[in-house]
Amino acid sequence: MHAIESIMQVTMTELQKMVDVNTIVGDPVSTPDGTTIIPVSKVSLGFVSGGGEYNEKKKESSDVGFPFAGGGGAGLTVMPIAFLSVYHHDVRLIPVQGNNMAEALIEKMPHLISEIKKIYQNNQ
Repeated sequence: MHAIESIMQVTMTELQKMVDVNTIVGDPVSTPDGTTIIPVSKVSLGFVSGGGEYNEKKKESSDVGFPFAGGGGAGLTVMPIAFLSVYHHDVRLIPVQGNNMAEALIEKMPHLISEIKKIYQNNQ
């Protein structure tokens, strides 16, 4: 195996250790009321590997290789984008950004109407 292949293999192995399915879809968290919340993230990844053989003098023998210099690096960004909320048979995707008060009110409206109906029926 050439040295650059070894550098790339080590870089990829370390990246695999950092990123798995639990990085994108997090572990579920249960609340006391029975709601399960599952975080969902966006993962961006970049890596680079490179190297070369260097020698100031001319190669004298075909058995001796040039000295090798190389390196590798990687960058990883994990950004939460949403949460899955599961309550009984109701599943909702709650985005992290853009969920302003008006959107939240519209989303909760069916539940609110249902609760008002129950109160009204109990009063009759």
